[in-house]
Amino acid sequence: MEKQHKKFSTQFQENYDYLFRKLGADINYDIIPYQLNVAGQPAAFFMVQGFVDDTVLAMLLSNISALSEMLPSVLFSALKEKYFPVSQIEIVEDLHHLIDGVLMGQTAFILDGISQGLLLDLRAFAARGPQEPDLEKVVRGSRDGFTETVVYNTQLIRRRIRDENLRTKMLQVGRRSKTDVCVAYIEDVANSHLVAMVLEKLQAIDIDGLPMAEKSVEELITPGMVWNPFPKVRYTERPDVAAEHLLEGHILVLVDTSPSVIILPATYFYHFQHAEEFRQSPLIGAYLRMVRMIAIFLSVFILPLWYLHIVEQGIAIPGSVSVFGQLMIAEIVVDIIRLAAIHTPSPLTTSLGLVAALLVGNLSVDLGLFSTHVVMYTAAAATASFATPSYELSMAHRIVRVLLLLAIFLAGHLGFWFAVLGVILFLASTKSFGIPYLWPLVPFHAKALKEIFFRTPISKQIYRPAILQPKNKVRQKPADLKDEKKWRK
Repeated sequence: MEKQHKKFSTQFQENYDYLFRKLGADINYDIIPYQLNVAGQPAAFFMVQGFVDDTVLAMLLSNISALSEMLPSVLFSALKEKYFPVSQIEIVEDLHHLIDGVLMGQTAFILDGISQGLLLDLRAFAARGPQEPDLEKVVRGSRDGFTETVVYNTQLIRRRIRDENLRTKMLQVGRRSKTDVCVAYIEDVANSHLVAMVLEKLQAIDIDGLPMAEKSVEELITPGMVWNPFPKVRYTERPDVAAEHLLEGHILVLVDTSPSVIILPATYFYHFQHAEEFRQSPLIGAYLRMVRMIAIFLSVFILPLWYLHIVEQGIAIPGSVSVFGQLMIAEIVVDIIRLAAIHTPSPLTTSLGLVAALLVGNLSVDLGLFSTHVVMYTAAAATASFATPSYELSMAHRIVRVLLLLAIFLAGHLGFWFAVLGVILFLASTKSFGIPYLWPLVPFHAKALKEIFFRTPISKQIYRPAILQPKNKVRQKPADLKDEKKWRK
């Protein structure tokens, strides 16, 4: 659907009637057309109820109420330059551009005798206050988080990065929704080719709307999303995490109505990191990271390795269903409990936990449906999966775990090793916006790989990730020449 265009007329009533009809002001209760006389000339405002700051609008009307008669051209210029105390005013020569502005929350102004209009930014969106995200809590650290309003989210980022090179480019995506999508990056740090690629992919989106916000954007700009469960971008609801990635040379994509910010590109190992590790001392942070790595490994392999041991040793496990059947049923039951927890009102979550523990756990064992070993190892795998910082990666690992169990059931230890090799080759062939997904393992980069597994002190984080090819590679001056020589080697 091509974008429509219609030029302004010099006749006020013709412009007014067209805007009134196109905006459906006679049907839509929230579209407000407000006619008035300004210095003896017919004029009108168009706005969406609830999107306008009433205090600023009242002050604006007070400024122009006592104006004496003057020519339309002189009046139009005076209003723009003197009597409309608004930081953002845009002169518009196309009526459909004016309509788009109104639907995005701006206030339109038209005047008799002028073949132009004004868009005034008087927006005051209703929004909840910044709160700590549920998925990324820290023991010690900031408690603010992104909200559903993109303007507030960019403010939270600028509060942490007060750099004149920080760029926040706004786009409108969706023919009908016209959703605000902001691309944020540091101009003298981020790779220009990567920035251009992201902007090109966003501008090429041709869809009617983005009701699912950031997830829709991810699927539309990231190829190969259908059959690849591994996340090629990282999500965060923490402004400090987003700011840290900007300083490394990453790009942020902020979608209005969503508190989750897209960080790209993102390799496999980027999903292992958590803000808590950097809120503790380097030694404690390194310990927490190692524990997290162990938990992630267990979430994928503890259940398949135990099942492989049972199959290879021919150990009999009690239960009215085969071991493989027990494992599959247990996996499905865990997912059912997870979904039930999401849809259960908060006051009833404790009751849900008790019901799940008694009915699914104790009674299934007592009735002989499940073995205690199956329940224990499934619970261990499920618990370990919650230690994965990225929810998307934990779900991908869940798929891999099921595939490994299926491979063992079909072909024993050969099936297990072929499945593991297949997953590794699949990840090695995957890229995130041109970046190898398994970097720094493939291609191998010893220094960067060490920093993935061991939390590096801030004083030692001298250079930005080389794989991003940033314009400015240096983050801070080395403490001494030895550090620089070691890195360059």
